Amino acid sequence: MSAAWGKCYDPTGSAYGVPTYPWKLAPDGYATRRQLRARGLRPGGQPVAAQVMRTNRRAGTPRVAYLYQVDRALPVRPMTSRKWGALALAMLARRTCPKCRLDVGYCIPRSHGICGLCLAAEEQRAA
Repeated sequence: MSAAWGKCYDPTGSAYGVPTYPWKLAPDGYATRRQLRARGLRPGGQPVAAQVMRTNRRAGTPRVAYLYQVDRALPVRPMTSRKWGALALAMLARRTCPKCRLDVGYCIPRSHGICGLCLAAEEQRAA
């Protein structure tokens, strides 16, 4: 067993407080949030049951994904008309340029904060 694999294997939970398994080697019955969502489930307030861990070669810090018990997960709540409306308004705000006030049809990058047309116009003025 390699030292890196040994750090990530703690099925009793004595080292990290929760059972820890190496990446992709968790036992059946556990799933991450994304895996639960793909099955139409949510954690439903249950605590973290286990974790999978792998060492990061570059940074030296381990990467961790928390696992929840599938049998205790609850079904996802259905979207209501109010939630759909709020989501539509939030997406409209992300697509609206704050400078020209136009709906540009795509989410404006946060790095620039303005649409492509306004960015090109600013670059023209600066040159």
